[in-house]
Amino acid sequence: MTTTVTDLYPSRGATEVSTPRKDPVVWSAPGAPGPIATGELEAFERDGFLAVDRIIGPDEVPVYRRELERLVTDPDIRADERSIIEPKSKEIRSVFEVHKISEVFAKLVRDERVVGRARQILGSDVYVHQSRINVKPGFGASGFYWHSDFETWHAEDGLPNMRTVSVSIALTENYDTNGGLMIMPGSHRTFLACAGATPKDNYKQSLQMQDAGTPSDEALTAMASEYGIKLFTGKAGSATWFDCNCMHGSGDNITPFPRSNVFIVFNSVENQAVEPFAAPIRRPTFIGARDFAPVR
Repeated sequence: MTTTVTDLYPSRGATEVSTPRKDPVVWSAPGAPGPIATGELEAFERDGFLAVDRIIGPDEVPVYRRELERLVTDPDIRADERSIIEPKSKEIRSVFEVHKISEVFAKLVRDERVVGRARQILGSDVYVHQSRINVKPGFGASGFYWHSDFETWHAEDGLPNMRTVSVSIALTENYDTNGGLMIMPGSHRTFLACAGATPKDNYKQSLQMQDAGTPSDEALTAMASEYGIKLFTGKAGSATWFDCNCMHGSGDNITPFPRSNVFIVFNSVENQAVEPFAAPIRRPTFIGARDFAPVR
C-alpha cells in the first residue's frame, strides 16, 4: 500500500516562487541535552548555520587528510561511479558514500562530537542521507553554484520536510581566497521553488555543474540584498553546520592552496525519503540514501 505524502514545497514548475518555511529549524525541545550550547542553538535557528572552531583536534586532522589522499589517488576509487571527476582538469572532485567506503570516515560519522550535534538539532535519531569528500585542489578547481540543498533533496530524493542538517569539516585551511563556503544568513526561512522540469538522470550533470534547481539571477540578487553573504574561513579541523534550506555556494579555487573537506548530511529517521516530488526517477542511493538505519 502506497502512502500519499503532501508536497509542502512544490518546485520545478513553470515559474520561480518564494514561500515561507513551514517546518521548525531546531526540532529538539528547549533545554534538551546535547553538545550545542543554548546560545549557539538559538543562533543556528536565527541564522541557519553554526561555525565550530575545532570539531576535531590537530592530532586527528592528518589521519583524515591521509585517508582523503588515499581515496582520491586510488585507481579503483576513481573508476567507481561514486567518484565525480572535474570536467576540465579530469581530477576527482568528490567521492560519495565515504562512510561506507572508508572505516576512517565511518568512525567520524559515529563520533558523538558530530552525530550528537545532528541529533540535538533534529530532535531525533538520525541516519546519513549523503556523505562525501570534496576536493578543491589549487589552480582552477571549480565551485558549486548557489542553491538550496533541500530544493534538490525534496524534488529529486523525496525528503518530505526540512529536517535535515549538513556539516562541512575542513581538512585543509579555509582561507578567504580559496573557494570557501558562502551562506546567506537567514535564507533558510524562505523556500525558493525553482522553475523548470527535472531531466532524467539530472544528477550526472548536476554533480559537475548545477543546472536544474538553480535560482535565477533576480532571485539571488533579492536574497543577497535582504540577507547578505557570510564567507566561512577556518583552520583544518573546524566545521560549519548548516540547515538544509540555506542558500549557499562556493567559488572557484584559483589559488595554490587546496581546500578539501568531508561533508556529511544527517536526516531525521522521522523524515525518511519517499518518491521524488519533482523528478522522473530516484537518484542513486549513494547520493540519496534509502538505508534509514540510525547512526549508532
